[in-house]
Amino acid sequence: MIAFAALATCTATPPQASAPVRDTPVPVERPVPARAPVRSASVPADSTRPDFWFSAPAVQGGLVTARAPGGARAVLFNGTELPLTPEGFFLIGFDRDAENSASLVALFSDGQRKDHYLPVAPGNWKIEHVAANPTGGAKTTEEFQARRGPELARINAARAIRVASDGWRQNFIRPVAGRISGLFGAQRIYNGTPGSYHSGMDIAAPAGTPFVAPADGVVTLAAADDVFTLEGHLLMIDHGMGLNSAFLHCSALLVREGDVVKQGQIIGTVGATGRASGPHLHWGMKWNSARIDPRLVIPAG
Repeated sequence: MIAFAALATCTATPPQASAPVRDTPVPVERPVPARAPVRSASVPADSTRPDFWFSAPAVQGGLVTARAPGGARAVLFNGTELPLTPEGFFLIGFDRDAENSASLVALFSDGQRKDHYLPVAPGNWKIEHVAANPTGGAKTTEEFQARRGPELARINAARAIRVASDGWRQNFIRPVAGRISGLFGAQRIYNGTPGSYHSGMDIAAPAGTPFVAPADGVVTLAAADDVFTLEGHLLMIDHGMGLNSAFLHCSALLVREGDVVKQGQIIGTVGATGRASGPHLHWGMKWNSARIDPRLVIPAG
């Protein structure tokens, strides 16, 4: 049974410029919401829900569990209808570059509607220099371009899969112990060449270290026999409600596509395949098309 913490107040602060860092952990200087989903006994009962309820403030890169007003038949998020549980719960995620506000609309069977606008606090993104080839496992730009199209097609197909899983309801856990060596949202510079922002959280660990599923889910992609140019051996798990995890640079995968995995189950081992400067686990998360910071869905520390 699910229960969540009451909504916290979030005051948006503008991002501050920061000096470049070199593969070392850096504090995240931005509003940090309550971890989502967070359990408590403070969720309003169905008969006392005149408005939306949220588990945490909205922040760029954040994930929020929400509940619709009592009696709502549908909820629209920025104009798109979201799946609701029978109790009225749903997920919303905010991309690294999300706008500073979001729109929610609850629709009722009698034709009425309830509008709600969420302020979205900004992030404070770092700069990280990485000693790795910009094209990863491809030796030339031409090779990279030829290989990248089919790789992205497989990744997009896996993300399009929707499974029945309640993993999204759980309190997520860290997949592996270790130093956080790369931050979500940081601007990456690879051997002097600017790249896209870092789409996940890097955890440094020795090659061959087992890692576990952070929550229940279904395996949608397991590239055990293929080494993607950037991701290396790639594993993807769908946790339900549009939320999925990706684990990059693995040395080995211990599950197959279609497998149902449980929180804490060993699913692979840490490696340095693909575009990596050393052995580590890259953990990325997406809610639909929004990239999510994994640090905001696990306990601090």
